[in-house]
Amino acid sequence: MTELSPAERSELRARAHHLNPVVTVAGNGLTPAVLAEIERALQAHELIKVKVQGAEREQREALMQELCAAVDAAPVQHIGSILVVWRARREDDKSSAPAEKKPVRTSTAKSAAAFAAAARRAALAKASAESRRSPARAPAPRGRGAARGR
Repeated sequence: MTELSPAERSELRARAHHLNPVVTVAGNGLTPAVLAEIERALQAHELIKVKVQGAEREQREALMQELCAAVDAAPVQHIGSILVVWRARREDDKSSAPAEKKPVRTSTAKSAAAFAAAARRAALAKASAESRRSPARAPAPRGRGAARGR
């Protein structure tokens, strides 16, 4: 289980304020399926809220300690039936393996007709952008009465 300093805990509580619970623990407690879902949520978000249903305060405290020990997370906050836990994102096993480089495709067109249509759209967009940049209007006259047409 990871320990947090009071400043880190305070910052994490502030970040967790707007979050919604992503996992609900009901009568069956911390089943392997619930632990797997918490593990996925921690990997994706680092900071999560867990809602506990039908447990007294002491049971929720014990559940939070058991949960944090099982997934190697740090307890952040326990308010009512909501538990907030944090764990730094772990590196994927896939990222440690050397990745094969795929050839880079320079064009996404599937046919000559699609390529020509994409080229026409690009030319029209460029022409439209250039016409918006060019000063087509003469400057407005200045002076008294110019606004009323005198």
